[in-house]
Amino acid sequence: MCSEIKHDRRRFLSAAAAGIVTGMAAAANADAARSVAPFRPGTNTTFSSLKQINAGVLNVGYAEAGPANGSPVLLLHGFPYDIHSFVDVAPLLGAAGYRVIVPHLRGHGTTRFLSNATFRNGQQAAVALDTIALMDALKIDQAILAGYDWGSRTANIIGALWPKRCRAMVSVNGYLVNNLERNKLPLPPKVEWGWWYQYYFATERGRAGLEANRRELAKLIWSFNSPKWAFDDATFERSAAAFDNPDYASIVVHNYRWRLSLAAGEPKYNDLERRLAEAPAIAAPTITLDGDSDGVAPATDGASYASKFSGKRTHRIIKGAGHNLPQEAPQAFVDAVLEVAGYAGAQPR
Repeated sequence: MCSEIKHDRRRFLSAAAAGIVTGMAAAANADAARSVAPFRPGTNTTFSSLKQINAGVLNVGYAEAGPANGSPVLLLHGFPYDIHSFVDVAPLLGAAGYRVIVPHLRGHGTTRFLSNATFRNGQQAAVALDTIALMDALKIDQAILAGYDWGSRTANIIGALWPKRCRAMVSVNGYLVNNLERNKLPLPPKVEWGWWYQYYFATERGRAGLEANRRELAKLIWSFNSPKWAFDDATFERSAAAFDNPDYASIVVHNYRWRLSLAAGEPKYNDLERRLAEAPAIAAPTITLDGDSDGVAPATDGASYASKFSGKRTHRIIKGAGHNLPQEAPQAFVDAVLEVAGYAGAQPR
């Protein structure tokens, strides 16, 4: 009798466990992501290979991970960094079943202009349109967009102006769309100090300094932006190779001068810039992230830009992370991408 009771109990527990497993299989992908054991940042050092494709005015260099038929995720880097910001993030997302695309921005890495006659424009509309052109070239109608720094801004712009192309978004430091008139207003001195390099680049001495000392300058910015990130020389050099691009200095200098209204953009983007100046809201479900050790963009509660996200939004602060959040805290970034994918129903195919 006792053995029969024990047998029935084991059978009941087995059935219950099977039901739980079935429920978990049907749960959001964000929940599945949490079953992945945390790992040490820097576990991966390189991408297996780079691909090239003509897209718009560029021949874009990009890394790819995951199945070709997976739901697309575009990972967008900032300055002065490169695709290695996502060297740990991309394989984790690929292993979760997503098609991951990590492009070098214009002026970085193996991305090149198709024509020497093309203006080396760093304004926000031009950079965002590069991503739209890449999606078109890769036949991607809609993607999850995730980035930081210039990459966050690009994701924000696409989400605001081309909402059908953005299924969901992860944006470090929130809403970063530039308004040239607002940019003329002074910030608190401590914040201005963190942006010292944009004023340096406003001078011809700064342009010459960037050309001559691109590695030393980038390493200084890395250290200031991420004071708790103990990156080694090998990690830095893997990214620094991207700064050898012949258009690197021109794109960077124009970007920061344009932001300060010290350099003109291209008239063909005027309508887009007028629309962006109105700070359009983003409807795509979004997770905004801040690192609590970001030296240039101090962490906030996200309330100041909450109205810019009309869809579901979650904000969180990542302990110990600086400005290059996906490379410093890749697991937290991956969790955010998979969670926001669950908001949008963007499960891997």
